[in-house]
Amino acid sequence: MKVTAFNQIHKDLGAKMVPFAGFEMPVQYKGVNHEHMIVREGVGVFDVSHMGQFFAKGPEVESLLQYIGTNDVSKVSIGQAQYTCMPNEKGGIIDDLIIYKISNDEWMLVVNASNIDKDWDWINKQNKWNVQLENRSDQMSLLAIQGPKAIEAMQSLTDVNLSEIPFYHFEIATFAGIENVIISATGYTGSGGFEIYFKNEAAQSMWEKVMEAGKDFGIEPCGLASRDTLRLEKGYCLYGNDISDETSPLEAGLGWITKLDTDFVARDIIAKQKEEGVTRKLIGFKMVEKGIPRQDYKIVDEYENTLGVVTSGTMSPMLKEGIGLGYVNIDFAKIGTSIYIQIRDKNVLAEVVKTPFV
Repeated sequence: MKVTAFNQIHKDLGAKMVPFAGFEMPVQYKGVNHEHMIVREGVGVFDVSHMGQFFAKGPEVESLLQYIGTNDVSKVSIGQAQYTCMPNEKGGIIDDLIIYKISNDEWMLVVNASNIDKDWDWINKQNKWNVQLENRSDQMSLLAIQGPKAIEAMQSLTDVNLSEIPFYHFEIATFAGIENVIISATGYTGSGGFEIYFKNEAAQSMWEKVMEAGKDFGIEPCGLASRDTLRLEKGYCLYGNDISDETSPLEAGLGWITKLDTDFVARDIIAKQKEEGVTRKLIGFKMVEKGIPRQDYKIVDEYENTLGVVTSGTMSPMLKEGIGLGYVNIDFAKIGTSIYIQIRDKNVLAEVVKTPFV
C-alpha cells in the first residue's frame, strides 16, 4: 500500500488509518461529526496527497485538454482553475478532475487517486498533439485547509492576500517559507478555504507551520470520513459512487460542465442524449421517516418496483437527518416526489429534494 508524506504524522496523532484508493489514509481522528463541524464552523486540515497531479506542456496543450474534457478550456485565464470531466468513447465518465492554467502552454490536471493510472493511460492515448506530459503524483503533497476561518488562520504564512484569491483561482507563491506553492481557492467541502500543492520534501515543515498558524483559530486535522459527509451535504459527486464509466455527465447532473459547442470525445453521443432526453437521473433525497441511507441500497416506489439505487448516503451532521444521492428512473426525478429506500428489508419513506442539502 502506498503512503503519503504525512503518514507517520497521522499515526503519531492517533488517527484511525484505513486502505483507500491504494493508500493508507486517515479516516478520522476525534470523530466524524466533530471534524465535520470543525470545518463547517472553523478550520480543519485534510491530507489529500493521494490525489494525482499531471502536468501538460506545449503549444497545443489546449487542443488536447479541449478534446479530452467536456468543459470549455478556452474560457479559462491564467491563474484560474476549471472543473471538468473526461468522457470515454461511450459517453461514460472516466474521471472528474480540476484543471489549472499555469501559463498559456502549461496546465496542471488534478485527478482522483483511484484513477491515476487509468487517467494517465487514457490522456497519453489521446495525445496526438505531442503535448509533453509528466506525472508528478508521487512527488507532490496536497493539504486542503478548509472552513470559514481558513483564510484568517493561514494569512500569516504568506505575503499573498488570501482573501483576494477568487473562488476557483490560484497563486503560485511562497507559503510557510516554502517556495513555488500552488495556493488554490478550491476544495471539496463547500465551506471555503483552499488547497495547497507542494513537494513531498516540504511536508513535515508545512504541517508544523500550518498547525502552528492555525492554533489560535482552533485548527484540527480531519479525516476522509468527514470529507465525505461534508461533500455529500453539498451534493458534490464522488467518483466510483455517484459517477463512473457507466454514467453520462447529463445523467449525473453535470450538464453545466458539458459544453456541446466544443469538440470532445463522445460529443455526438452526449449531444444525442441531450436531444432525446436521459432515461435516469442522479437525484438528491432526504429521509422523511427515520433511517440512514447507504450506498447500494435499493430505491423503490410504493409498489416495491425498483427505481434505482443509492450511490451515496449518510446521516447529515448539520441537518440531523438521513440524506443521499442516487439514480432513479426519470419519471421519479422531480423535486417533491416520494420514493422509498430499502433499509434492511423495510421500505423507508424519502423525498426527492434540490441539492445542495446545506
